[in-house]
Amino acid sequence: MLPLGFADMNQEVIIRKVSGTPEVKKHLENLGFVPGSGVTVLNRVAGNLIVKVKESRIAINEEMARKIMV
Repeated sequence: MLPLGFADMNQEVIIRKVSGTPEVKKHLENLGFVPGSGVTVLNRVAGNLIVKVKESRIAINEEMARKIMV
């Protein structure tokens, strides 16, 4: 398992684990980052990621990306 930030661009990967405080985990879950679902890194901008999850584009910072293991 690797943090989402290390995933190849434009390649769908499966979320294996989401870590962090209960509040952070709930926030990421509300955005669609749940174990077993697919996510694709579309772009990297200054360490931040633009990802596609559940047919939506979402920007997350590097700290949040480290909590999502793929």
